[in-house]
Amino acid sequence: MLEGIVRDSMTKQATKTLRRDGYIIANIYGKGLENVSAAFKKNEFIKYLRNKETIAFDVKVGENVCKVVVQEYQKEPITSDLLHVDLMVAQPGVRTSYKVPVIGEGTPKGLKNKGLFVYHKKRVPVKCTIEDLPESFTLQVADLDTGHSILVRDLVMPEGVQCYLDPRVPILGVIKAK
Repeated sequence: MLEGIVRDSMTKQATKTLRRDGYIIANIYGKGLENVSAAFKKNEFIKYLRNKETIAFDVKVGENVCKVVVQEYQKEPITSDLLHVDLMVAQPGVRTSYKVPVIGEGTPKGLKNKGLFVYHKKRVPVKCTIEDLPESFTLQVADLDTGHSILVRDLVMPEGVQCYLDPRVPILGVIKAK
């Protein structure tokens, strides 16, 4: 479980001090819940996110323990350091927007024909409850030739999961190299 501290002061100076001490600033929010301003040790946060196996994970801030999902993060433009994270509380029974990762399995045959394998969307936005949320969309890409793509309409959505992207949007494909 990832542990953090509650931020008491929201001033610019307090935020700079926390970042200098190796913390990442986070906001934890949810429908009908009061927002919590928190801070996590940056290295622990990154290690935990890299090793997590599910989209939703537990965090402990102060005395509260809640299951959260990373909704958005902000990076420093030049150094790519993580600056800020928005964490949404995954409430049971509440339909919310989530971003589900896409995994391509296999080697496309278009790579032999001088093609490049491209992820157009690394994450697909879906709307569902946390109970219905798929861990990932695994797509077989072995049959993809140069110029072929897998579109949103080709995804198999589980019961209770809705994708609100246009069905013609490509998710991954093989493009012709120049």
